[in-house]
Amino acid sequence: MKKSGRSKLNIAIIHPDLGIGGAERLIVDAAVELASHGHNVHIFTAHHDRARCFEETLAGTFPVTVYGAFIPRQIFYRLHAVCAYLRCLFVALCVLFMWPSFHVVLADQVSVVIPLMKLKKSTKVVFYCHFPDLLLAQHTTVLRRIYRKPIDLLEEITTGMADLILVNSKFTASTFANTFKHLDARGIKPTVLYPAVNVAQFDEPHSSRLNFLSINRFERKKNIDLAISAFAMLHTLEGDVCGRNVADATLTVAGKYILVNVVYCLLASCGFDKRLIENVEYLEELKSLAERKGVSPQVKFVTSCSTAERNKLLSQCLCVLYTPKDEHFGIVPLEAMAAHKPVIACNSGGPVETIKNGATGFLCNPNPQEFALAMAKFIQDPQMADRMGAEARKHVTESFSTKIFGQRLNRILVDIARGKTE
Repeated sequence: MKKSGRSKLNIAIIHPDLGIGGAERLIVDAAVELASHGHNVHIFTAHHDRARCFEETLAGTFPVTVYGAFIPRQIFYRLHAVCAYLRCLFVALCVLFMWPSFHVVLADQVSVVIPLMKLKKSTKVVFYCHFPDLLLAQHTTVLRRIYRKPIDLLEEITTGMADLILVNSKFTASTFANTFKHLDARGIKPTVLYPAVNVAQFDEPHSSRLNFLSINRFERKKNIDLAISAFAMLHTLEGDVCGRNVADATLTVAGKYILVNVVYCLLASCGFDKRLIENVEYLEELKSLAERKGVSPQVKFVTSCSTAERNKLLSQCLCVLYTPKDEHFGIVPLEAMAAHKPVIACNSGGPVETIKNGATGFLCNPNPQEFALAMAKFIQDPQMADRMGAEARKHVTESFSTKIFGQRLNRILVDIARGKTE
């Protein structure tokens, strides 16, 4: 590394599955931005499907190398954590023995790779903790608690071995301290680095229909039921509440995304994965819910959509519904606001730090009535959606753009590498 002038680093990024999701979006943004700062960036992963990935991973800006794809993701729909650890360990071993030293290794999601990477003394290891895995796993039975105990202990020990820990929000930072009490007692405090969104990819909306859009993976923790239930309740509100004929509305649910047309509802996803049984099952549950609520003709499900298709959906909607409760961060609200759209989200977790309540959207208790009332405000006054959307775009540009993210991450990695070599 250069001692003066611009520091050029060799950076390895280790990520378990380079598919389509919020964690993958952050990793890809990190690689793109670090490369734009002149660093040599290389992503290593156990899975990369060229037919289902972010376009930037195919552009040639940085190489993507796959190791361990032959290791299963699960065994008879069980042992997901063990399989994830084995896949990442295999990736880490390949990087350790088949590649020269990197100045910095940036890892995320699976901390077990950290001690392996630190075997090379010249390498600094930075771990991005999206959320403690032990809180995401189920501990519902005695057998599962026995199974998870060593994994949870290993997660805390190996996470604490990183030279620097990054988290995606202040909410996650507080959760980290409450979860990893031994690390907190040792004075190990994570640094908050917010994920970002490429603001330039979203143009000024050419038209805005009375549609509601929600974008999420088809996973139960994303609470997409709330969007459908709120959309159905919207139809029961009196005309003087909405001021318009709600029967014209639609909802779209798009595999990573939900879109609703007022009243039309579109549920769409860029993250739908047939390999994951939960994705398949939950989609059918949502379709059944829409039928029971009597709104299935006005709810459209999109299981996969490209970035261009997602941007088109965003451009045409009235606002975006974001339904997860206690979401660690949530990249979808940033994408929505960058696309000049206000967001209705739960008043907990990361969205509290990204959405300005009453200015760029509404933060509500996670129940259909509050969501429906917020939706009705936009139906009654679409111009308010336009005003909030303009403020939302300004807010994201100033605080959550990929440029800002890249500058902060570059400074962090250069400083940590310099501390190792100088």
